[in-house]
Amino acid sequence: MAKVSCLLLTVSMTVALALAHDAGNYTLNKREKRELLLRSKRRWVLSTIELVEEDPGPFPKFATQMFNDKTALFKSHQFRLSGTGVTEEPVDVFSIDDEDGVVYVHKPIDRETYPFFHIMFDIIDKETGALVDKTLTFDVAITDINDNAPYFEHPVMKASVKENMPEGYLPVPLTARDMDQVNTQNSNISVRVLSQEPAEPKINLKQVEGTKMSQLTFTGCFDYDKVKMYKVVVEARDHGIPALSSTAVVNLHIMDSNTHQPVFKDKTYNTHMMEMEYNKEILRVAVTDADTPNTPAWRAVYSIVKGNEEGNYKIETDPKTNEGILTVIKGKDFEKTTLTNVQIAVENEEPLFVCSSGGAVSPGKTLTVPPQTVNVTVKVIDVNDPPVFDNKVTNVYGKEEQEVGKVLYKPKVTDVDSDVEKIRYELVEDPAGWFTIDPKTGEVTTVKKMDRESPYVNKDNIYTILIQAIDNGEPPATATGTILVHLGDINDNTPYVVEKKLVMCGNKVIVPVSDKDNHPFGCPCFLSLGADNGDKALKSRWKLDPATGVEAGLVSLKSLPYGNYTVPLVIQDQQGMVVNDTVEVMVCDCGGGDKCRASLPRTSSLGLAAIGLLLAGLLLLLLLLLFLLLCECGGKTFTHLPLNLQDEGNQTLINYNEEGGGSACKGEPMLILARTTSNHVAVDVVDGMKQATTGIKLTPETNEMTQETNETYRTTGRTVVTKLSSSGVGGISGWGTFQRMSEANGTLRSQDGQGKYQAWTASRNNTMRSNSSKYSRSFGLLSDQHISEHIDRRLYMIGDEVDYQPYEYRYEGRGSKCQSLDELSLSNQGDDLKFLGDLGSKFNTLGGICRQDM
Repeated sequence: MAKVSCLLLTVSMTVALALAHDAGNYTLNKREKRELLLRSKRRWVLSTIELVEEDPGPFPKFATQMFNDKTALFKSHQFRLSGTGVTEEPVDVFSIDDEDGVVYVHKPIDRETYPFFHIMFDIIDKETGALVDKTLTFDVAITDINDNAPYFEHPVMKASVKENMPEGYLPVPLTARDMDQVNTQNSNISVRVLSQEPAEPKINLKQVEGTKMSQLTFTGCFDYDKVKMYKVVVEARDHGIPALSSTAVVNLHIMDSNTHQPVFKDKTYNTHMMEMEYNKEILRVAVTDADTPNTPAWRAVYSIVKGNEEGNYKIETDPKTNEGILTVIKGKDFEKTTLTNVQIAVENEEPLFVCSSGGAVSPGKTLTVPPQTVNVTVKVIDVNDPPVFDNKVTNVYGKEEQEVGKVLYKPKVTDVDSDVEKIRYELVEDPAGWFTIDPKTGEVTTVKKMDRESPYVNKDNIYTILIQAIDNGEPPATATGTILVHLGDINDNTPYVVEKKLVMCGNKVIVPVSDKDNHPFGCPCFLSLGADNGDKALKSRWKLDPATGVEAGLVSLKSLPYGNYTVPLVIQDQQGMVVNDTVEVMVCDCGGGDKCRASLPRTSSLGLAAIGLLLAGLLLLLLLLLFLLLCECGGKTFTHLPLNLQDEGNQTLINYNEEGGGSACKGEPMLILARTTSNHVAVDVVDGMKQATTGIKLTPETNEMTQETNETYRTTGRTVVTKLSSSGVGGISGWGTFQRMSEANGTLRSQDGQGKYQAWTASRNNTMRSNSSKYSRSFGLLSDQHISEHIDRRLYMIGDEVDYQPYEYRYEGRGSKCQSLDELSLSNQGDDLKFLGDLGSKFNTLGGICRQDM
């Protein structure tokens, strides 16, 4: 047994060494062959993957198996699959067995959606997770089956076809497509006409060369009157197994064309026209047409074939009725023609289409069909012909300023229908009123002297008049003649200075002259200085240079002072007619221009020193104001002065308090007046915020009263003096002015008021402003029949005023000894103030003030 084991061990080692030697030799030989042949041994081995589109299964289905030569060296390995169909859309199509490399398919595949799959195979070491070999990548193609039927891009198509379309191609292109694999029988398509309704003309299908498009064709003619629409069914079929097909419907709408000639309703027409009548409708001809109305195939076009050699007529189409309107545009003479035969033809705007027995006439083979014609007889009716001037325009010649009564023109007139002796004449146009006409002979005679310079004479010296010759026919006929009077000129106008007021800026000025007469009676003119009229220095001061022409030059011979000068002139035309004229010459300084400079206005201006002193004074004033402001304010908060200083009316409401706070406990002051033996009235003012003593003095002589009040405001510490004066007879009645200044924040404000009372009544307005919040109150100081009692009761307080101590008010959070007026509730009383009559001794004074009859 030991010998056998040893033998087996020896044999195994020998075999192993041999195998190792062979393996080394094999590796060496392989490397040498690779280096020589540039080839390597296959590492991956996989069988062919064949997948058919829409495979029904069952699934999962074996697809292939992968092998790799590295699996012998690694006992623990794993196959891995990735790519399209595995990790990319569509996922879960393929899978692989980790151990043996078998690939499975899990669902059917649509080749039209995914024609191929890009797959990657890997083998990895399970222990290390590293790739054992390079990745194997390949594409899996899907075998196509005939699972898609061909289809037309438009399953229902509409097309319009003209009735007169020549046989051949129809404007209906057809394109069929197939989603199966190209260049296979599954995508090879054949197209044919499956059916048509109606059956005539025959419609076929023909392939367009070089394209995958087909087009309908037809042979024969369409007839709009019989069939207006054709329904054609076409089929597309592939060559796959089994063959699949689909259909499409083509609706052909036939459009009407000119296949019917227009026909005149009547065979002949008769009409008439007046002699020499023109621009008048004389006849309407009507036609019938079986084509569609208001189309080019229906609209008629008329023409005159015969009888219009002289251009007397024209014919047009009425667009609304399609009738032909025959109009005479050139009058006919009854003496020459009494009857005219006119032949009229009619066609359509669209050429006529004729379908022969063998089909439509091709464009190269034109079938001529003569148009429909009709004869029209036109009768000319004789009318009264107007007279005829031998010359419609006559030129006559004359001179202006001729004596009146000269016959300028006598017309020559003929009339074929009337007696020339019975023709009467009228002057139609004579704007200047120079002529008259003899109604029997037509002689044109002057009644005024003609003037060539008249505005009615044109630039060619021609004056135009119009005359009429009227016969005695029924109705009377009229002829018009034109007479052109050419006027010759005479020397009837004197020359004159065009501009008589001239401005001389230097030593020469132009004097323009003119003459309304033409050559040789007008300018150029000759000018000279006129009579000096005692001015001996005229010729020593002026001269004319030049002195001939339409513009003479007036030259000053010496320097002239600025001013106006009158210069007499003598002007002579070419025929020696002389006229005396004058010009006004203004000699002035033009400043280089051609007009006198205007006088400069008187002005004054400040020098630089004056301007500097003015600015320095303003600055000094500003600094002074600032200094006063600093001294006055002293660093304190600046208070604004009130802007509204107008008088405020007497208020009837009393504002005792502001929202959110208690009453300031300010008793309304009483102004008590007493008349003393020394004509002195004392007034006490008691207020919670101020104290005042008022004295009123009466003057016996004038019965005037003067009141002086000193008021001290705690807010500002200032004393305001108020004066009140009044006058009256008996009592202290009259009017008074009471002025007061008060402001809650220390700003003083003045108020004025006036009033008249039977005894003594003073009214006062008090306006207070605090921080942009303003309130107003008013109270009255009055006296009644018991005023003397009030004065006696209060007089003793005058001497104690200096010892009066300020009342200490209580603010929010602490009580106050002064009962707040806000605690008075009047809500249940309404407007009834009778409760004020019994308020106790403490409020007798207040009750007297607030009486019901106030």
